[in-house]
Formats: sequence, C-alpha cells, structure tokens
Amino acid sequence: MSELLDLARSVAADAAEHVRALRPRGRVGVAGTKSSPTDLVTAIDRSCEELIRARILTARPDDAFVGEEGQDVAGTSGVEWIVDPIDGTVNFVYGIPRYAVSIAARRDGVDEIGVVVNIATGEAYEATAGGGAWRVDGHERTRLTGPPAAPVDQMLVATGFNYVPSVREHQAAAVGRMLPHVRDIRRIGAAALDLTDLAEGRLDAYVEQGLKPWDHAAGALIAREAGLVVTGPGGVPDERLVVAAPAASVEEFLALVERCRF
Repeated sequence: MSELLDLARSVAADAAEHVRALRPRGRVGVAGTKSSPTDLVTAIDRSCEELIRARILTARPDDAFVGEEGQDVAGTSGVEWIVDPIDGTVNFVYGIPRYAVSIAARRDGVDEIGVVVNIATGEAYEATAGGGAWRVDGHERTRLTGPPAAPVDQMLVATGFNYVPSVREHQAAAVGRMLPHVRDIRRIGAAALDLTDLAEGRLDAYVEQGLKPWDHAAGALIAREAGLVVTGPGGVPDERLVVAAPAASVEEFLALVERCRF
C-alpha cells in the first residue's frame, strides 16, 4: 500500500505542476464537450491525464487504469487506478481556484489509497485504507477527523449539479426542497474538493447525484478515513447518489435527502 501511495503522491504533485505551468492567464480555451454543451473538456485535461497514465503505467505496467478522459487500460495485477486529471474543469476554465487532481487505487475492488491536490492552492490530501486521512503541507501532516455532528437544521451542506439539463432540473428542485431545512447550501464545483472539505471540517454534509467513479473515488476514501460515513443506494455510493456525513448525524441527513427526493 505504501508503494501505491508514494506513486500517487508523486504523480499528483507532478500533474498539478503540469496544469499550473500550462494554464494561461484569463479563461482557458475549450477543446470539446462531453455529456452536454456545458460539460467542458480542455486540451490541458487531456494532456494531464496522458501524463498521469504514462507515469503510473511505466512504474506499474500490469495495473489497470480508468480516467475521465478515456483511453482506459485493462490490467492483470488486481490493482486499478481511478483518475480525474482536473476535477472541476469549469472552475479551471474560468479561473476559479477550486479544481483538483484526483488519484485513487483499488486492489481487487477495494479502495486502498486516495490523493487529491487542489491545483490552484497546492492543498494536498491523502488517505490509505485503515491508515487515516491527512492534509499534507510539505513535511507537515495534519490528521483529518471531519466536522462534529450537527443537527440537520445547523448543517452546511455541499452539493453539485449534473450537466444534462433534465437531470440538473431535478437536482435543483431537490436542493430547493432541502434549503429551508439546513443552515445553507454550497455548490463549489469539484466533488473531490467537496469531500476533502468535509473531511477537514469545512462542511457538515454532502449530497450529489450523477458522479462517476473518478469524481469521488479518492475523495470518498479520504472522507471515510476521516471518520465520515460515505454511502448511497444499498449502502454503496454510486452514480445514482453519493451522501456523506458524520456517523452520528448521517441517518437524520439521509432521511432529509429522501424527503427532498434526490
């Protein structure tokens, strides 16, 4: 596990530097779209994923690789890497400093390591299964323990919206139903950073629909290792729904999520 973490940590740092070096002043040019005309991808997303894939598979050629921008690679080792080269691409395009490299590794389907680096600020987070979650500042490591449990009406809740218009219309309605029952809502635009913010105690809970594995794999492990419950339909976070909150308040929050018809 330490070998996987060391590799992820090194590659994430290099990828973040790669993106910082290539980002021009002002808005970034858009190379294409994905699920809808507002779901953007840039040439820098693609080159960053190529860098990450090359670095990982050079070091571990028998591993599998799944990335947001495609070109997945099958493996034989039982280890699968799940990568989002720039989580929060729209923020990246507009120059909003909330976009991140997200790298996770699973062995035989079990999450083992996760690393998230906020590219704009350099904030770095990491976790290993059973080893806790940490914020890393150079040689200084700070253990993450999540927020204290809060009653639902005092929760600051993060969420996000899909780029397919019909889906986001449903999500907006659900958030509208939730808003009167919580302290407030935050929509930051990068799921990996929502989950690390929750692990750091900057938020009280999180709910989102439509996430792909690369959106939440690393961040969810960091949140779980900080002591939070990360769940979804049948107890497993998936594309249908991801919910995260402290163990002492997750059932109350899940009940609210259900009432709001997410």
